[in-house]
Order: sequence, then C-alpha cells, then structure tokens
Amino acid sequence: MRVVTLLPAATEIVAALGGAGSLVGISHECDYPASVLGLPRITATSIDPGASGHDIDAEVRQLHRAGQPVIGVDAEAIQRLAPDLIITQDLCQVCAVAQGEVRRLAAVLTRAPTVLALSGRTLEGIWRDIGAVARALDLEPDGDELIAGLQSRLGRLRARHRERRSQVVCIEWLDPLYVAGHWVPELVEAAGGQDVAAAAGSHSARREWAELQQLSPDLFVIMLCGFGVERSIRELAGAPMEARAVLHGTATWVLDGNAYTSRSGPRVVDGAERLCQAFQGLATGGMVQWEDHGP
Repeated sequence: MRVVTLLPAATEIVAALGGAGSLVGISHECDYPASVLGLPRITATSIDPGASGHDIDAEVRQLHRAGQPVIGVDAEAIQRLAPDLIITQDLCQVCAVAQGEVRRLAAVLTRAPTVLALSGRTLEGIWRDIGAVARALDLEPDGDELIAGLQSRLGRLRARHRERRSQVVCIEWLDPLYVAGHWVPELVEAAGGQDVAAAAGSHSARREWAELQQLSPDLFVIMLCGFGVERSIRELAGAPMEARAVLHGTATWVLDGNAYTSRSGPRVVDGAERLCQAFQGLATGGMVQWEDHGP
C-alpha cells in the first residue's frame, strides 16, 4: 500500500495506526511525527506563512475571489509516487486541497488511486475517520484499539470534573475574530469547562469582540489555527486594540492550536488534557496570562 496524505491530520492518523511505513508523500504542512519529515511534499501555497494573521486572511479571501486554490497539489509528483490511496478532506478549503480537486486529479492519473476524504466535525466524526483510514490500510484492529484508547482517556478526564465548570471562549483567529467550533466544545467539556461561544459540530464562526465580552467568560483560550504558542503570542502582541482590551480584562491562556486543536486527528485528546491543566490553574488562582501550561 502506497499512501499520500494531503493534510496533517491524515498523516498523524496513519502514523498513529502504525502505518507510517506506507506513506510516500505528504502535504507541505505535515510536521508530525518526526519520522515523516523526510517524505516528499506534494502540496504548496502562495500564502506567506510568516505574514500576520490579518494579512493571511486577506490573501485567502483574494485567492477565493480570483477563483484560485489556497493550496495546490503537484500532479506530476503524485504521478511519480503512484499512490494506491490519497487521503484528503472536505471540511475546510483553507486547510487542505479541496476534495473535488483531488478526485479530478485522481481520475486522470495513469493508475487511479482510491480517494478517501476525512469529514469529521465532532469527536465521533474523528473516530469514524480513524476507522475509515484503518479499513483502507487493512489495519482495522489497530484502528479499534486506537479509538478505544482515545475514548478512554477522555472518559477519565470527564470523570475527574463534576464540580463547577469554567465558562470558556476558544479563539481560533484574532484578526478577523473567529471562535473555534467543530470538536473544540467537546474538548472543553471533557476537560471540565463549558464553551459559551460555540456548540459541538458548529463551524468556526466570525464574531465581534464586544459580543465575546458580553459572554463574561472565566477564561479565553487562544488556539490559533495553524499556529504554535510562540507565534500565537506574537499575534496577540499585534492584535487590534479592542482585542487586547477584552483579553487583558480576563484570564487568557495560549494553547498550541496547530498541534492540539486545529487537526482532526488523535492529538485532539492531548489538547483536552492541556485544557484541563488550564482550567485547574484557573480554579486554584494560578492562571498566568498568555502562558501555555502544557508540558
């Protein structure tokens, strides 16, 4: 089995199933686990990853207006790699190659591969995606074991938190402001909090800072899509004045959104465990603004 993954979550799922040896190509964004870093990169984007969040958003919108893809795929590279399976997604046009484009490409390859699209918008959807990848790789027992382990970890988290829950707002982008949706409210619930800005399975949504201030959360969690902690802190420093005014009035905690909340893969459970640490720090008065308390 020769596998090409077009988004980081797919790469992480394949690796967690023990199938990393089947990977022959990955996306330009794939950075975990370390064992895959030397594989050919078969996607690219014209967007400068070092640009500010505001400028990245503007570039994405401009590409959409022009009818151009945010992320392109190297068709010649895929032809050379001759995959049996290509894993893509149909959740977000920004985060990976669109499913329709991948299927059109696959149809004209000399040897058409199977195309599997990840579509999970909730934790249950992520479990289904893991199961689908496991079946495609003929690793169903490993998939069952992986899913059971992830569910068990979340169950243990939930069992520890039956007292008052922290009221939480999770922010996925600062300028313009987006609150995190999809599986994030479930991670918050499992960790002992209550997401007061989004519901499980909802799309990440554009909001105004005044709206979030009116929600009066105990904690803002900054989990910027595609950004780690250091980059997120830089984004915070350059955030609009109204954003900084709202955030500085409430405990604020930065999580590595790139690793633990943006990707629909196994590490979302690591994200829930780190959120739990934040809520515990808040409850004991130990919260430090703009610091990731994860190990």
